[in-house]
Amino acid sequence: MQHRLHAPAQPRAIRMMALLPVVLAAALAAGCGDKSSSEGKATQSAARVNDTEITVHQINQILERQQGLRPEQTDAASRNILEGLIDQQLAVAKAEEQKLDRDPQVMQLLEATRRNILARSYIERAAAAGAGTPSADEIRKYFDDKPALFSQRKVYALQEFTVPATAEQTKDVIEVLKKARTPAEYAETIKAAGLKFTAQQVTQAAEGLPLTIVDQLAKVGDGEALFITAKDGFKAILVVASRAQPVTFDQAKPAIEQFLTAERRRQFAQKEVKAMRDAAKIEYLGKFAEKPASGADAASAANSSVASTPSVAASPASAPAVDAEALSKGISGLK
Repeated sequence: MQHRLHAPAQPRAIRMMALLPVVLAAALAAGCGDKSSSEGKATQSAARVNDTEITVHQINQILERQQGLRPEQTDAASRNILEGLIDQQLAVAKAEEQKLDRDPQVMQLLEATRRNILARSYIERAAAAGAGTPSADEIRKYFDDKPALFSQRKVYALQEFTVPATAEQTKDVIEVLKKARTPAEYAETIKAAGLKFTAQQVTQAAEGLPLTIVDQLAKVGDGEALFITAKDGFKAILVVASRAQPVTFDQAKPAIEQFLTAERRRQFAQKEVKAMRDAAKIEYLGKFAEKPASGADAASAANSSVASTPSVAASPASAPAVDAEALSKGISGLK
């Protein structure tokens, strides 16, 4: 938990910057396609904008990248995507009419996008080909090692209090809060200590919580709280109520397999980047030569986001099955 407390542009530049996201979106839509899977397939038109056709293939490309889309939502989502592509094409046509695709800044952004897509595509495909899939024993072990997620899974009604405080205040207030049992008592105790706080109430299944707290929370009874301290305060996660809603191995197996496969690919990608760095001749120049970065580890650290204290995300959970997306969200707390 951390609470850390030019000259005016020319009209042409303003118009250019307003259109950049549209141009880049068009480049992404075109560049992310899998040519090997689309070759030989008949292209079906979904709309015609002046002289340009928008195809079903373009819509499907975007649909495939929408996480958590249910089958019954596909038709409405497709129509919304089509409308967005129409708007995009109209703006792209205007951008090309004004020759923005030849503007040096736009060309640099398009090239950066192309490079990003190529690099990402190589890593993703190399990982998919080289990482392999988890064995039946690995899947079973993951299930057995995490009872709080599966065999002893619970759905919680939680009240989370985030309280900025000094270390001394944190210690004193937590001792008093341990005697409280209701959200009202928690709020009164914190106020009486002269501290401010924010609170949120959520209903959440175990797999929707950061995995850094799942095992600890499983040991907390109703009316009790899990306290997470930091240098600038603490969080009190009060279990207002909980109910057992276990998941069988057969229910959890697809999500576990999907998650472990993704984790294997992530680890393979890290090794691949390190191997490429080791094989390459990399020379740091200018001011970067003074303290060169420590290779892939520094790059990985720069791209990582680590929260000092987890926050409970609000998303209701009613079905006992564990989906891979929810499992991935929970597991992200460990990375």
